Amino acid sequence: MPAGAPIKQKKKKKSVLKNIRQTERRTAINRGNRTAVRTAVKKLRGLLAAGKLDEARKTVPETYKALDRAIQQRVLHENTANRYKSRLALAINAAQAAQKSA
Repeated sequence: MPAGAPIKQKKKKKSVLKNIRQTERRTAINRGNRTAVRTAVKKLRGLLAAGKLDEARKTVPETYKALDRAIQQRVLHENTANRYKSRLALAINAAQAAQKSA
């Protein structure tokens, strides 16, 4: 094909256009859910890093709830969310142990 020649494009069928719309909608929803999970986890980690153990304990149920919701909505794989929960629990327990020993 010579340079600058127009490229032929196939006409998209109705079903393809509908699929594109569905994908865009699902992508937006999934992005929002993923952002909510990341925000909850970052908030909890930030509280632990700042040494605010009481506030961190109060945000644990909210964070776990966000992770469980992400599993249900298939935003995160179950094993991934459980790994996050496990690591957060270990961090909380370590912070508690450090606070008791201090």
